[in-house]
Amino acid sequence: MYLIDTNIIIYSLKGVPEVVEHFRRTAEQPKAISVITYGELMYGAMKSARTQENLARVRRVAEIFPVIEVSRGVMETFSALKAELEGRGTRLDDLDIVIAATALVLGSRLVTRNTKHFRRVPGLEIEDWTDAP
Repeated sequence: MYLIDTNIIIYSLKGVPEVVEHFRRTAEQPKAISVITYGELMYGAMKSARTQENLARVRRVAEIFPVIEVSRGVMETFSALKAELEGRGTRLDDLDIVIAATALVLGSRLVTRNTKHFRRVPGLEIEDWTDAP
């Protein structure tokens, strides 16, 4: 399964050819988004000039992709990751750690443009779909 990060959803909505092609090539493979991604998309829509139009687009995304809620297992993994990263002197935004923890708990590959950022998370498999397939 692929867990799709916020930036990849945005690129998809904008029709970025590389991202659209990756979605086409992986059409048969399961995909989901984190509830954090859903919240980030909702926030973007709320502050946009075309709020209603963009809210409708975000709701449509949530109809297409399952929205994975934050569970106890995700929060336990989040806590362990945050402690490990801080212990190494590496910090990540808490919401990004929750997204990474979600992918780890699900055994999913995280699809993100922010590979440099997420490479810090041990054991996390990542792909950048903005690269040509």
